[in-house]
Order: sequence, then C-alpha cells, then structure tokens
Amino acid sequence: MRIRFAGLTDVGRSRTNNEDAFHISRVAPLCAVADGMGGHNAGEVASDLALRTLRAIYDESPDDQEVATLMATLRDGWPFERRAPEHDEERRLVEALVKANAVIHAIAQRESSHRGMGTTMVAASFIETGIYLAHVGDSRAYRLRDGRLERITRDHSLADEYLQMGILREDELPQFPYKNVITRALGLAPVIEPAVRFTSLQRGDLFLLCTDGLTDPLDEATIARVVSGDRSDLNEMCRRLVDAANAAGGPDNITVVVASVVER
Repeated sequence: MRIRFAGLTDVGRSRTNNEDAFHISRVAPLCAVADGMGGHNAGEVASDLALRTLRAIYDESPDDQEVATLMATLRDGWPFERRAPEHDEERRLVEALVKANAVIHAIAQRESSHRGMGTTMVAASFIETGIYLAHVGDSRAYRLRDGRLERITRDHSLADEYLQMGILREDELPQFPYKNVITRALGLAPVIEPAVRFTSLQRGDLFLLCTDGLTDPLDEATIARVVSGDRSDLNEMCRRLVDAANAAGGPDNITVVVASVVER
C-alpha cells in the first residue's frame, strides 16, 4: 500500500492566533494533529513542542537541541503496565506522545508564562498491515471506507465520559455547557497515558485527523460528504473541509490532515 497525505491549518473566523499545528513526516508514513491551550500564546508553544518531539523521535530534527536536551533526561519505557506493545511501531508512537507530554510539562514548570499550557494530539503511523493511532484529548481520527465515515478515536472529554455513563444523550450534546472540557491533555501532568488503537488498512481507505475546530461546527454527515468527493487533489479536499467549518461560523482554529490509501 502507498499513502498520500495532505494537511491544512486555519485560524478560523473568531480567533486572532492559531494554536493548532500539524505534521506530515518526510521520512515515515506518519502524520499528526495538535490543538494547543494556554494563555499568553502558550497553546502555540505546547502544540509546537508536541510535534517537535514527534519529529525528534522519528529522527527528522537532529538539530533541535532544546527538545533533545529535555528528552535526554527522560527514561524510555512502555507506559502500559497491563500489556506489552504488539509491534515496535506501536511502542515508538506511544512513547513519542509520552515524551512529548514530559517535554511540555517540563517547560511549563520552568517558564512561568507557560504555566498550565497543554495540547491535545492525535498521531497516526502506517505500517504494511494497518495503522497505529495514539491520541490524548479531543482531536479525532476518522476512517472513510466504502462510503461510510467512522470515528475511530474516543474523546478524552467530560462530554464523552457522560455519554459513556449514560448521563448525557447524543442529542443533548449541542446544549451541553461543558462539551469542550477535556479530561486529558499533553503537558498538564508529569505522566500521561495515551490511548492507542490498531486498525486495518484497505485500498481506498481515507483517514482524517482533525481538531475540534472542524468537528464542533460540522456534523459527521457534512464531513462525510466533503471527504467522499474527488480525491485527485487532497490539498483541495483539506481546503473544502476548512471552508465548510468557516462557513459554519469558524468558532475555533481548524486543522485537518487526510491520508489516502492507494496501491503502489
């Protein structure tokens, strides 16, 4: 299988600065999206640090001395006590998010202007047999297969917890006053456990990674219509997604990455 990637980030209609960021690897079939949070532009710092750490883990930024110095103080280790990784790539991807968390937390503790900064992140690494997804927060991954859009990550959010417990119904989400409260993010605690999932690949699959600037103003039916269109220009598909979110009000920064699975 061969993977084609494209990505786009946009400030949206209501914000004056963009705290989102995305990464498409130059050396591996890897992509990621991050949505920063924190005052005094610290959200921008957090999302940037998350992606810089990811690049360092995948040997794409050997001259990033700040991240390299901080990572040198961290111990390697698989964060899940209950099970071992299924594949070396699962280990590498999850450890990348664990180290990104530690790097962001260390700088937040060191720099008073960055105290409390954090970021969501969803990252996807493609291997021959499938895709490993690791995420923290409410940035999401979707898969379009045979015309059906399926969300393949579960938000680390108060709203999602309430849904799982039966306290909240799907139809009540638009009126839920705390729907944007997340329960897990990189940088807010010294140690974090990302969620990880493996899913299969088929020729024709399309994967979408995105921040909540896309999923808050647009329902999944609208997103499905956009990504079910022409794939000849993935950059244009990203632009159509961003334009749709802005047309629906653009209440937040919007970031999307799409990955299309094609034959070699």
